[in-house]
Amino acid sequence: MRSLRTPNPRFADLPDFPHEPRYADLPDGDGGTLRMAWVEDGPADGPVVLLLHGEPSWSFLYRTTIPPLAAAGLRVLAPDLVGFGRSDKPAEIADHTYARHVEWVRSLLFDALDLRGVTLVGQDWGGLIGLRLVAEHPGRFAGVVAANTGLPTGDHDMPPVWWAFRRAVERAPELDVARLVQSGCRTPFTDAVRAAYDAPFPDESYKAGPRAMPLLVPTRPDDPAATANRAAWATLRTLDLPFLCAFSDGDPITAAMEPVLRAAMPGAAGRAHPTVNGAGHFLQEDAGPELAAAVLGLVRG
Repeated sequence: MRSLRTPNPRFADLPDFPHEPRYADLPDGDGGTLRMAWVEDGPADGPVVLLLHGEPSWSFLYRTTIPPLAAAGLRVLAPDLVGFGRSDKPAEIADHTYARHVEWVRSLLFDALDLRGVTLVGQDWGGLIGLRLVAEHPGRFAGVVAANTGLPTGDHDMPPVWWAFRRAVERAPELDVARLVQSGCRTPFTDAVRAAYDAPFPDESYKAGPRAMPLLVPTRPDDPAATANRAAWATLRTLDLPFLCAFSDGDPITAAMEPVLRAAMPGAAGRAHPTVNGAGHFLQEDAGPELAAAVLGLVRG
């Protein structure tokens, strides 16, 4: 598998994101290795909170969520998915599969870092990957916060706005990553924030990950990931892990998933599930501290 590595100078002077990256080399699933990056804050012996981002962002998205969690005594880890952020970037769209992304994150969390007692915070693809890991390795997790995400099986159609997004990504001669993230936020970007979202991608050759991910969302019952996602749903419905929905009030892509998750997950019963007001699809960008407060509420019980 041919992969690209974004030069470190691209990440100089990131606004409000002083965390030094950490790296682990993982099997790429094709006989080689990939380097996966993450940032970490808080005490090493604190309860573990895992922040998983989605498409086409990276761990920078959580820059206002991380500090209050770390200050509260939690060990906070925010990886960059393979193909994003400081992680290596497989150069071909075909190199990216749903199963490989689940395995890459699993390998980092459990083989490289041996994390246990993890509270997952998953948004967008962070939930699609994270919920699979919770179902397949429930003994590693202590709780789940689902934030503007879901676990599609292809048995129900995606909303029109998502199909419009997929077509835009497929057809764009040049993919403007920062513009895509901005379109899912209510907070206007400064030039520095826009540059930070563009930083992982020096040119079009680095963007196979962002171009691939919409194609990997199961949209039909016979999708390659449909069987595994249905199996994950069957397991998740039996788990009594504490489960919190923290969806925004302004996301037309995932809004329909919140009541489904709340009804399906035993650990969601009887909880007050907060609505993050004034936020779009990327609620971390619009309301990072509010999301942190919701996570703290779950961790502290």
